[in-house]
Formats: sequence, structure tokens, C-alpha cells
Amino acid sequence: MNIGIIGAGQIGSALAVRLTSLGHTVYIANSRGTETLTDLAQKTGATAVTAQEAAQRGTDLIVVTIPLENIPKLPKDLLANVPAEVPVIDTSNYYPMLRDGHIPELETGDLTESGWVQQHLGRPLVKVFNNIFAAHLENNGKPAGTPGRIALPVASDDAAAKQKVMALVEELGFDALDGGTMRESWRQQPGGPIYCNDLPADQVEHHLASLGTERTEAQHAEFLANHNAAEKHMEAQGIKLK
Repeated sequence: MNIGIIGAGQIGSALAVRLTSLGHTVYIANSRGTETLTDLAQKTGATAVTAQEAAQRGTDLIVVTIPLENIPKLPKDLLANVPAEVPVIDTSNYYPMLRDGHIPELETGDLTESGWVQQHLGRPLVKVFNNIFAAHLENNGKPAGTPGRIALPVASDDAAAKQKVMALVEELGFDALDGGTMRESWRQQPGGPIYCNDLPADQVEHHLASLGTERTEAQHAEFLANHNAAEKHMEAQGIKLK
């Protein structure tokens, strides 16, 4: 496939490594210019391009994997000429303390994180790869049927795009599980039991079922509190996301 990746951070770089190793053609962009991607291109075999070129040349799949705070800075017409049948993946996570500042719609629970991104980009998205560490995404894929294989939920309002992305998740070495609609993607956001815990399919399915589909105020408050504590712990360890 021809795959465009917009964002050359940890997740974008990990995907570039894995996807090129599987024989896919990858075009990768960042916000600083193609000249800053020379080393990554040499390491991964991906081609360094601009964000607009990544959107144009990713004719089979596009991945948007940039900090939430930078989503509004993307060109307004970035995906204007991308055919509707091309899945667009969003890997966003909200880190208000360490990176993104406070986004009111995400504080109140009116929108999921990728639902907010979806509004900005103006088309249905697929939420996946947000709840796994980049190093694990790059190195911990296993053949189908391997005991303990990590399962990743895939959420979207576009059923056809979801199926295409689920097939790619399987190809990368993970069990792909239907995470429901974009409105239900809160279940895989930070602060919840599925986030970055590398769980097998039966445990992910259990958590998806036990959480339900409609987020309650109590659940939203619990996720935010858990994530706030995690951010404070990261800050105390000197971890920086900028």
C-alpha cells in the first residue's frame, strides 16, 4: 500500500519502521521540514515529504499522529482531495498538563479526543494506535494465535474504513478488536483500563463490555483523575512530551 504518515514522533516513526518492513511504501512528514527527516528516512526506508504530499501520496491509508495542540495548525484543506474510501487514522491522546493545554470540549466530556480531531479535519476518522507504547508497537507484534498477543481496539463511524484498518492491525502483529463508534472511543483513552496495558483480546473485550457504550459523568471524572495522576507521575520523573 501507499501510506502517508503526518507526524514523525514516536508513534509515527514506529509505524514507518514496521510498515516499510512489511513492504508498504511510506511517505512521512513533520512540522519542521523534510530536511529534518533525513535520518528517519534512512532508518526506515520511508520518503520524507510535506504534510500535503503525505496526504496526496498516501493513496491507500493516511495516519495523523501529532500532538492534539497542533491539530488546529494543520492546513484546513489538508484532506480536501483525499477520496472518501481512503481511511484516515488518528492516534491522538490528550495531555493537558505536559503538552496540550486545556481543551474545554475534552474537559467536559462533550467529545472524545478523536471526535474533536474529526471535527477539525472534517471527515470520519479511525481511532487506533493511541493506547500502546511506540516501542511496543514497533517490537511486540506477534503472529496470529500467539498466546497473550496484544489486542488493539479500533473505533470509527466508517465501517468500511474500520475493516481496512483492522486488517492492517492484524498484519502488524496485533489482535484487532472492534472498538465501536467514534463516540465510544473514550474507552481506549488515557486514564482507562485499556490504555497502554498491553492486554490480550479477552481482557480488552471484558473491559469494553464492562465500561458500556455511553460515557457517564462518573466515568469521565474517573478517567481524567487517573490521567491527571499519571501526568503528575511522569512530570516527577522528568518525562517531557514537548
